[in-house]
Amino acid sequence: MVSNPSQRASKARERVAPTTLRTAPVAPKTSAGAKAAAPVRSAAVKVGDQRIYHVTHIKNLADILVSGAVNAMQGATATTPVVDISSEGNRAWRASTHIAGDDSASVADYVPFFLSPDASVWESIRSGAIDPRLTTTATDAAAADFVILVSAVKNATALHPGDVPEDDTAIVVTDADAALERTRFGATRDGAERLLHTVRSNPASGAILEAEFLVHGTFPFDQIMLIGVANDRVRDTVKGILKPSGFRTKVAVYPPWFLPSDDDSLDG
Repeated sequence: MVSNPSQRASKARERVAPTTLRTAPVAPKTSAGAKAAAPVRSAAVKVGDQRIYHVTHIKNLADILVSGAVNAMQGATATTPVVDISSEGNRAWRASTHIAGDDSASVADYVPFFLSPDASVWESIRSGAIDPRLTTTATDAAAADFVILVSAVKNATALHPGDVPEDDTAIVVTDADAALERTRFGATRDGAERLLHTVRSNPASGAILEAEFLVHGTFPFDQIMLIGVANDRVRDTVKGILKPSGFRTKVAVYPPWFLPSDDDSLDG
């Protein structure tokens, strides 16, 4: 269960020791019943090519396009979504969980991405499961009402190459839900790379389904490579929303991303 936000507010996050991606990965803890994922072929796979996924309701897409970016839930660029999928409690938890101590930015100051299209929060939405992180609006909605914005790690690191001190914590990687007290944070550039490598190195542990890739403040929409949708009807709707925006982002129908893990059909 998610711990009480008051238990989190004063706790400094664990910062992963700086290393590089060339360091041998440390195996993450395994959990009973963790969902198995396809094995990574080798540690030589470029981490920069790792895809990152942001899930939002289709009704939020027009405002994202107007702002030209996906924005964090708090901060100077924050916007109120038309359909809020994050519960009030989850917003409070993320706002009170600091990246590297009480004086640092909070999780709510970052745009969240998943490392898998089967991430556990998204699985709760598409299966309609009760989840304290989500609003009932989110879990009551059809999976086809959502879109998945896809980019890559290398696009985020190009935005924040680490050339100035403030870039060092602009990208953060976690090995579980970012608002949980037990979660480890890669809260420096090298630490983020190391933890990302660790999460990817043992997909059978299920950590990749819980991990988050966080980008501080805002993520420009022109760095979104693909919009994943559930069916042709939604694809046509999304293309209609995109048309006046000037963005020419590819829209792809990929039903498996929108199916509960134990289902083999999708209502259109």
